[in-house]
Amino acid sequence: MPDSNIPLMAHLMRRAGFGATRDELERYVAKGYEATVEELLHPENAPPALDDEDLLGRYHAGIYSLMLLPSAQTYYIHRMIHTRRPLEEKLGLFWHGVFATGYTKLNQPKQILRQIDMFRRHGLGSFRGLLIDLAKDPAMIFWLDNKDNHRYEPNENWGRELLELFSMGVGNYTEQDVFEASRAFTGWTMRNANLHTARVAQDSVEPYARLDWQFEYMEDDHDDTDKTFLGHTGNFNGDDIVDIVCRQEATARFLARHLYNFFVADEPQVPAWETVPPRDPQAVRALMDEYFRSNYDIRCILRVLFNSDFFKEAAFQKIKSPAELVAGTVRMAGTNPIPQVDDVALAGATGDMGQDLLDPPSVEGWHTGVEWLNTGSLVSRINFASKQFADVEKPGVRAIIERIRAAKPSSPEELVELCLDHMGPVFVNDDTRGEMIKQAGAPGPLDSTEKIVSLFQLIVAAREFQLA
Repeated sequence: MPDSNIPLMAHLMRRAGFGATRDELERYVAKGYEATVEELLHPENAPPALDDEDLLGRYHAGIYSLMLLPSAQTYYIHRMIHTRRPLEEKLGLFWHGVFATGYTKLNQPKQILRQIDMFRRHGLGSFRGLLIDLAKDPAMIFWLDNKDNHRYEPNENWGRELLELFSMGVGNYTEQDVFEASRAFTGWTMRNANLHTARVAQDSVEPYARLDWQFEYMEDDHDDTDKTFLGHTGNFNGDDIVDIVCRQEATARFLARHLYNFFVADEPQVPAWETVPPRDPQAVRALMDEYFRSNYDIRCILRVLFNSDFFKEAAFQKIKSPAELVAGTVRMAGTNPIPQVDDVALAGATGDMGQDLLDPPSVEGWHTGVEWLNTGSLVSRINFASKQFADVEKPGVRAIIERIRAAKPSSPEELVELCLDHMGPVFVNDDTRGEMIKQAGAPGPLDSTEKIVSLFQLIVAAREFQLA
């Protein structure tokens, strides 16, 4: 039977990171749950995420310019697998899904990676500060056309999505509020992707190749007249709009539901939130209360979330995203931290499962929960995980086999329990366990490599393995 503290710690590491090996789980259990939460919440005290980021360039030359989407995706999935700052990386993925920005329009994945790096730096800080940073982010400015938002010709794309998808949600503002917010963000633009010809931004490819994009505030293009927004009137700039937004009850609720949906349990999709109440209203209320008590501090909100009973009792109530499945499976199976040429296939695997990293399908991001699964994506998920655990040369696979043998299982039932314990722990239904016991009882040595690996493959094909 598993250590009673191991399942809870495994649950925490699946949600606050991308899973952990058994050795890591045992170290965390020895440290204690609350101490581990504090360690995760302070990634700045950990070593750098990777030993040597430049090493990636020896195997993926495109990483230096990051002009090619597969190179950028490979870098991103490599960080998820090998990071020593799991919550920092997990928050990068969370915010990437909320503030979705895509390659299809930008045609420059380097800028999206820079945006995600901004999420890593500031994703545990003030929500107000994060929204200001987002409004100044060149990838977002290009993505939502604020480069085309001018004093005498406002463009409402950024103002609308700031309210609809990034902070308050539909039903909590008017069309006039969208217009007034957009006016406040006039002049918030970018340089280098911008020829300033008739103040219309153009991508810079020739004659000097693509240049890095940078935020630029053009005071003479800013509408400095009075605006009325959410009942407040003044000569507002973008910072003032964010201040007003962050004070709203609707913003606290919208952020709390996003955090609950990503870290706790699958919720209905965002478009339904106007009419469908939260799955756990008391949990959402607790997160909202901490939002205001902490002055919008994400670290404080997550501390409440991870230490709550509603989080601890929510194991296996979320379907893993493709990125979580790929990164978590590879971390458990083990892989050399030295980059490999075929690492690009790992990034491609998330796309096969329905999640093209750095290229979400729309500003709404990816739909999650059961929408991750269809007949095609489920086959891709099972085949990927099965292939990882079929390779006994992988260090993680070897380590699990050695642990199981060291426990000296004396019956098929005991062998199955050991495999389930060390693969998660994973808790399967009686029918699935019965099939595994039949496989374990087949002719041949009980602890043979072939038999143990076949059980691994049955486990990763089980419904329960698809859940976080």
